[in-house]
Amino acid sequence: MKLGMVGTGLIVGEQLQQMEHRPGYTVEAIASTPRSLPHARELAARHAIPACYDDFLEMIVDADIDTVYVGVPNALHLAVTRAALGAGKNVICEKPLAMGLEEAQDASDLARERGLFLWEAMNIPYLPNYETLRSLLPKVGEPKVAACSYIQRSRRYDAFRAGETPSVFDPARGGGALMDLGIYVIHYLVGLFGEPERVSYAANVVRGVDTSGILTLDFGGLVATGVVAKDAEGPSRCLVEGTEGYLLQDSKPSSCGPITCHLRDGSETRHDDNGFAAPERRWDAEFASFERDFETGDLGHCYRMLDLSLTAARVLDEARASAGIALPDSHG
Repeated sequence: MKLGMVGTGLIVGEQLQQMEHRPGYTVEAIASTPRSLPHARELAARHAIPACYDDFLEMIVDADIDTVYVGVPNALHLAVTRAALGAGKNVICEKPLAMGLEEAQDASDLARERGLFLWEAMNIPYLPNYETLRSLLPKVGEPKVAACSYIQRSRRYDAFRAGETPSVFDPARGGGALMDLGIYVIHYLVGLFGEPERVSYAANVVRGVDTSGILTLDFGGLVATGVVAKDAEGPSRCLVEGTEGYLLQDSKPSSCGPITCHLRDGSETRHDDNGFAAPERRWDAEFASFERDFETGDLGHCYRMLDLSLTAARVLDEARASAGIALPDSHG
């Protein structure tokens, strides 16, 4: 797969470092804004990327690539994705796929019309521990309550408190706890239990952006909560409690760490099938799956995962609406 990277932020730098572990990928180009071009050139030199552009549209039509990796602020995801798909390129788009359901459906429809791959870079559904978790669910009987928390005080929170508007706290660019951290909680829960019947989100909103909040998903007979915070310190974990026992992961949902399966008879087992120790290797499984889809032409699997992304986008919409958080206009 020949990649063209769009963006020069932290996630792009992290993914470039991991490409050496992915023999099925080569990075042929990187694009930035004119202001960020010096940094793009540094990344290109460091990672032996042949071409560097200050306009992603030029890169998409000019560079020798078949797939565009979208690593820009959330509110720009749709514009870059549409441009890439329109030029006949496949797309790997960082989470969230889009700002909400309308945009996600737009991108999905275009990919399917063109017969192109569109993958959301959301690692949870691909991790071996997540598949193990799914297989253990019947052991705990009928799930009744689930709780998933992702607490990660942002390195930019002090700047935000001082009156600055970093992109992760900028509502116009799709910032906030729900978009940045809640998307993991949503994927974790809907991947296990399907689409919820009701969604609500109680948030701490400062200058139009949610810095933390509590998400409630009602699946009918099962109620799940998700606690997300970019303004606080605390433990992250995932817990599913059923009529015959519980499943516990003392980790962020994005890590999907070791699983403790505790049954009502007092027995307990521990499971850890991810097969990696370094946190940055948590992306390996998803990129291996993208490569398999691409090499085999398996659009069916890609689109099934895309349907999961659409469900997550729908939940995002409902959660945001319940908290009175406005959706920025990102169609321009």
